[in-house]
Amino acid sequence: MSELREQDGLRLAVLSRGARLYSTRRLVEEARKRGLDVNVLDPMSFSLFVDDNGIDVMHEGRPVAFDAVIPRIGHSITRHGVAVLRHLEQMGIWTANTGQGILQSRDKLHASQLLARNKIPVPRTVYVRDTADIEHAIEAVGGLPVVVKVTEGTQGQGVFLRHTYHETRNLVQGLLHTKKAILIQEYIAESHGTDIRALVVGDRVVACMRRRARGREFRSNFHLNGTVEPVDLDPAFEEVACRAARVLGLRVAGVDLLESEDGPLVLEVNSSPGLEGIEKASGVNVAGEIIDFAINDAVFTEVELDKLLRTVPGEGVLSIQLLHHPNLIGHSINEIFANSGQPPVYALSRGEKMMWNPEPSVQLRYDDVLICYGELESLRATLRKAVLMSPPITTDSPSSEETNA
Repeated sequence: MSELREQDGLRLAVLSRGARLYSTRRLVEEARKRGLDVNVLDPMSFSLFVDDNGIDVMHEGRPVAFDAVIPRIGHSITRHGVAVLRHLEQMGIWTANTGQGILQSRDKLHASQLLARNKIPVPRTVYVRDTADIEHAIEAVGGLPVVVKVTEGTQGQGVFLRHTYHETRNLVQGLLHTKKAILIQEYIAESHGTDIRALVVGDRVVACMRRRARGREFRSNFHLNGTVEPVDLDPAFEEVACRAARVLGLRVAGVDLLESEDGPLVLEVNSSPGLEGIEKASGVNVAGEIIDFAINDAVFTEVELDKLLRTVPGEGVLSIQLLHHPNLIGHSINEIFANSGQPPVYALSRGEKMMWNPEPSVQLRYDDVLICYGELESLRATLRKAVLMSPPITTDSPSSEETNA
């Protein structure tokens, strides 16, 4: 626990519509044990003020002041809850999860896109907008049976298992008629009725459990009367869980993992994970872990680097993805900017690593992303010139003797 924050008297707000709910109650209990000034505030009772002098906020018509927020925003109030969080973020108040992180995790399609783009394993998924796409979608995810999902849902709601084309078509047709956005997803037979919930706080998994469905139910959610049990988490599963939370912009998250034959698959990431089941199954004081994290991390303010670097008029950030410019692959940074003076590259993203101020001799690879900073007009000209002027790296073709060998 942070002595600095104890002395300062961290003022903590838990945004929740139910002070008596298990998760909210546990967070308040652990905060008070640590001597924090903590209040439960209903996110639907905030008034947000914006004028040319800045922004302000009131709760139930009264001014409020706090240093840190732990949001427990339910799906039904996502839009307003995120608006409140964004307002608080603009006031410089620390939030355990940002509004953007919550939005990204709650749209299952967007979450899958972000995870797959960052090479985090997920079940094969197809977004369906017309019944004419169903047959192709089923083939694309590996055939029947398939899982049908609405893109926004919670606690297993809007998730269905279908075994035949006729059943799948009828279900999708009905959901599309109600204006739902639909996903058809690969069914992982070996994990039927089970998954692993890993509770990520900060950059580590603090607790985990295996969830099992009852009877013929294939959804293992605790709220659907599923059972929970402790589990020793494989390091590969822990790494995937932490990466998934980080990619979606969440500091506190429940990451649901399927145990496939090929390793962990991220099924879903929950930005307001329930604490009851996992505390009972694991024996870990998860609420205490979250409060300790808030105490130690609230001294820092998260900065969107891209926006910060754009604050100087005329200057900003541009990037080049090497997969779109194969002629640059194999060249060094120095080579592609040889006619431009000092290379404008201030970072290089490679896989899961970020190289700051990379050496000019670094050779570029297929999945690299060059991140450049400078005066935008000249920067665009420099990058355009580098892309157009760099010849592709070619290898010598084999001789006829080698070909016939």
